[in-house]
Amino acid sequence: MSTAPLNALVDRLESVEALDAPAKVVGDRVRRLAPPGPRRDALSGKWLGHALHPILTDLPIGTWTSSVLLDVVGGKDARTAADRLILAGLLSAGGTIATGWSDWADAEERSPAVRRSGLVHAGVNATATWLMLGSYVARKRGARGRGKLLSLAGTSLLGAGGWLGGHLSYTLGVGVKADAPAAGMQASTEQASTEPAPAAAR
Repeated sequence: MSTAPLNALVDRLESVEALDAPAKVVGDRVRRLAPPGPRRDALSGKWLGHALHPILTDLPIGTWTSSVLLDVVGGKDARTAADRLILAGLLSAGGTIATGWSDWADAEERSPAVRRSGLVHAGVNATATWLMLGSYVARKRGARGRGKLLSLAGTSLLGAGGWLGGHLSYTLGVGVKADAPAAGMQASTEQASTEPAPAAAR
């Protein structure tokens, strides 16, 4: 177990057994909606050669972060662009959410850590998405100050959710397949490290 503060925090999160019951219900429903077959393959990114979800996360993260930057430094001329970026992120959120649930449902049955941290990851990001929707509505109603505050709160939560997403992918291996190219590269690296170094030329 790591002693790094953030890793210690997620270790504690993953020990909360109370998360299991709701997570199992959600996981079962996701697997029923996307059973093994073409639909699950499309969501998982099998056709792409690696997980699709991490690519799609760049869209809401990038657009919403950019909208906050325009709010801060863009001035009045950037208002329309900032609003459109929020809308673009909202439109891309559906696919991002669907692929994330699919990857998580594939793994949560086998790992309590994935089950618990994945449910929290989804909850944090869902809250961030609702905040960004609230921001867009507030802006359209002329309450730009409120909209900016909601955007700032939403992107802050998105950062926390993104960190948990990184933990799920890079620490727990969600969405990583055994036959993925990265696995082959790792095997090649391990093989190379065990081979004796060539003798120096005399």
